[in-house]
Amino acid sequence: MALVLHAGKTNKNAFKALIAAEYSGVQVKMVENFEMGVSNKTPEFIKMNPLGKVPVLETPEGPVFESNAIARYVARLKVNNPICGSTLIDYGHIEQWIDFAAMEIDANIAKWFYPRLGYGVYLPPAEEAAIAALKRALGALNTHLASNTFLVGHFVTLADIIMTCNLYLGFSQIMTKSFTSEFPHVERYFWTLVNQPKIKKILGEVKQAVSLPPVPSKKPAAQPKETKPKAEPKKEAKKEVEKQAAKAEAAEEEEAPKAKPKNPLDLLPPSKMVLDDWKRLYSNTKTNFREVAIKGFWDMYDPEGYSLWFCDYKYNEENTVSFVTMNKVGGFLQRMDLARKYAFGKMLVIGANPPFKVKGLWLFRGQEIPQFVIDECYDMELYEWKKVDLSDASQKERVNQMIEDCEPFEGEPLLDAKCFK
Repeated sequence: MALVLHAGKTNKNAFKALIAAEYSGVQVKMVENFEMGVSNKTPEFIKMNPLGKVPVLETPEGPVFESNAIARYVARLKVNNPICGSTLIDYGHIEQWIDFAAMEIDANIAKWFYPRLGYGVYLPPAEEAAIAALKRALGALNTHLASNTFLVGHFVTLADIIMTCNLYLGFSQIMTKSFTSEFPHVERYFWTLVNQPKIKKILGEVKQAVSLPPVPSKKPAAQPKETKPKAEPKKEAKKEVEKQAAKAEAAEEEEAPKAKPKNPLDLLPPSKMVLDDWKRLYSNTKTNFREVAIKGFWDMYDPEGYSLWFCDYKYNEENTVSFVTMNKVGGFLQRMDLARKYAFGKMLVIGANPPFKVKGLWLFRGQEIPQFVIDECYDMELYEWKKVDLSDASQKERVNQMIEDCEPFEGEPLLDAKCFK
């Protein structure tokens, strides 16, 4: 009998088991046509979980409920599974962070989020207490992640899988950028994890919430009873339908979509540099790179319409594992996709031994780093940014070397070079 998971396809608690299965080489099948409120009320489901809650994992030995227990079961089906830890202290730390993810992160996100959806009574003091408790937990997590890429050790463990799924609800539904920017290491950790291939396969593309769910409206005050004779029911119903239809039409007119405002960069004076021409030249030059591509870049470059910037990662001491460092850079470039129309970039991972250095060169439209990039891409604040001074010959040569992937770079070998174009 195959392992069958009973839950809705968007249930973040079900994602824990599915991701654990990806990392463990275990096949878990989602039950077909699951309908919350119907499927979980059947006698067959109640036999598996008397409370009728999801998820439930159906196994050859019997059912398992509670999402963290299910994830542990799936992970331990693989003997000596590295995501469960290889030493007793690793195991203890993994369990520690699983409990922390449940009691400090998930519980407080739920206390903040669900009352706004109408599940339970919305009380402002209770919400304030939940937010304060969540900030305290995220602060502790942020401190740990300041010197750790993952929660335990140097690769993904079950603790990371469960923490990421719990954070997923917050990031995608209620924790806006203005809220999470206070915790840059948590942001870096979350976006790194959700872009790991096995996790991304289950979660898909993750987008951060842009606004809070509205506070539930209070019920209208009771109206005094009419002393007039009641109108006939049919006529009264017809009047109410017409009234509601008129309101709906008025609301549609008031909320008609407004024209999307232009990006401020589109309002800049025209530039002689055509960014797509440079990107094409860069991509198509296979030989004599300096003579063709580098020379072509400076021929095209418009210092009035564009600016060049160096960036250096602030926390290179974290970069102790090569593939993790390269994944971190890859995630940054993915999140920079919003600037593709206005930017070109090169990111280098440098060094023969850890900790590895991460440096970059970026070409941006305009004279400053675009504000919408700073606002939307949290990675920007993880780097020190310095505008290139083209009157300095050494800085101009450094630009040439970074575009060219020159090795060695500043006396050290290149581990990896990635281009954003």
